[in-house]
This record gives sequence, C-alpha cells and structure tokens, in this order.
Amino acid sequence: MLTSSVFLLAGLLLLYFGGDWLVKGSSAMALRAGLSPFVVGMTVVAFATSSPELAVSIDSVLSGVDDVAIGNVIGSNIANIGLVLGLSALMRPIRIEARVLRGDMPWLLLTTLFVVWCLSDGGIGRVEGAILVVGLILFVVQNVRVARHERASVLEEFSRAAREQSVSRRRSWVLIVVGVAALVGGAALFVEGAVDLALRMGVSTGLVGLTIVAVGTSLPELATSVVASLRGEGDISAGNVIGSNFFNLLCILGLTVMVRPLHMGDVRPMDLYVMAGITGLLVPMMFTGFRIGRREGLFLLLCYAGYIGSLADRALTA
Repeated sequence: MLTSSVFLLAGLLLLYFGGDWLVKGSSAMALRAGLSPFVVGMTVVAFATSSPELAVSIDSVLSGVDDVAIGNVIGSNIANIGLVLGLSALMRPIRIEARVLRGDMPWLLLTTLFVVWCLSDGGIGRVEGAILVVGLILFVVQNVRVARHERASVLEEFSRAAREQSVSRRRSWVLIVVGVAALVGGAALFVEGAVDLALRMGVSTGLVGLTIVAVGTSLPELATSVVASLRGEGDISAGNVIGSNFFNLLCILGLTVMVRPLHMGDVRPMDLYVMAGITGLLVPMMFTGFRIGRREGLFLLLCYAGYIGSLADRALTA
C-alpha cells in the first residue's frame, strides 16, 4: 500500500508540474508565432492542461488497463464541470462574455452524446476514434475563425493573462521538453500506482480511473480555473473547462483509440449518463444571464459529491 501511494504521489507531482511547464512553454511559443491570446487560451492552453490525461490514457492502454483510460476521460470531464467549475463559481461567480464559449456548449453536449452512443455497446473502435480526431480539427478551426470577431473586452482579458506568462524562446523550449518528459514519467508511475492500489484495495481499475486518476489529472484545470476565477477572468475559467472537455473527448479518447480499440471494463453506462447529464446542466446555466453564480456552483459541487458517493457505494457492494 505504501509503495502504491508513493508511486501515485510521485506520478501526480510529475503530471502536475509537467502539465504546468508545458502550458507555459507551448503558450509562449504559440503567442510568438503570431496566434492571438484568445486562440491560444481556447486551444493551446486547453490542450496542454489536458496533457496529463493524454499521457495517462495512452500509458494505460499500453499497460492493458482499458478501463483506466476510459474512466480517466469520463471521470475528468465530470470532475472538470462538477468539481473545477463548481468550485470556481462558488468562490466567485463566473460571468460568460465570450460568444464562442456559448456557441461551443451545444456542440460539447452533442460530442458527449456521440461518445456515449459509441460506448453503448461496451467499447469504442478506431473508426469512431478517427471521427473524434476529425472533430478535433473542426473544433480548432471553428474557434480560430470565430475568435476574429470576438468582443474587445474578452480579447483584452486573454491578452492580460498572456502578458503575465511571457517567457523567452529558449526557456519556452526547455519548459516544453522538460514538461513532456515529466508527463511521460509521471504517467508511468501514476498508472502503476493506481493499478497496484486497486488490486490491494480489492476494487476495479475502472473505479480508480473514474476517481483517483480522473481527479489527479484534472489538477491543472483546477489550478488554472480557480486562479482565473479569483481574478475575475470568468471567460478563461469557463473556457479552460470547456476546451479541456472537448480535448478529452476528441483528442485524448480519439488518439488513445487510434492506438488500440478500448473496452469499458468496469466503467458502467451510468457513468456515461452522469457525464452527459452534468454537461447538459451547463447549457441552461450559460444561457440564463450568461453567468454561473454561487448557487449554481454549489449545485454542481453537490452533484459531483453525489456521484463520488455512488462510486463509493459501488466499491463497497462489489
């Protein structure tokens, strides 16, 4: 048990810092290449904060634990909305001004429902994975196109955040290389520790993927969104979660399936329905007053707590 905990902690630290370094390095390089701060925030940063999920999912597939890979994606999407966005809104109400975010929400829900449909037969194959990767390309292209017409206040918000994280070209490359290395090493340690912990506790690897692994890999999103929320940068906070959930489904799941088709294992249809349900909750929240208040944040947190409670009950009755 002690060895598993050490592996988990060491892997988690490497994933957290690796993701943070990759965010800073890749953001600086993208800005230097001429991309607008808004596009960088909605695409590059969202992808980089999802890099721990990608590293863990691919390592899980290569290690033969499919349900950790699938549970990681599903659990992360649930945690991003219920835990990350809920906590951010509870600390400070989030006002959504960016039109692209409101336009993305219905598409995120449709993408989520498509993934639920793909997994309804117990697995997902390379054809569905290829469709998800194509969807990723369309998502990035659409956001770049819409960003050209975004309102000035939103663009300034992202520009201000970008100026605070400006680093030199050489340091950017160092951060990217070291960040990727930390992610690869951290993923290997984290997956090994998670699988060993599941065996020792007598629970399935799927449950570990939906809880410990999912929350652990969502820490970059939690840190980014909470800090942005406290600064009153609601669009960055919400954009980070929405963009990350898109990347989890389209990129992480899509690319992982391209490596090898996945089977759900102990991840159940109910987990898929919870992911779709909590995603659907965001649609009316973002279109009624264009804000997520403390009351809605508390509700999201309670939904997440209820889901974790149901997983604990599943583990006890297994």
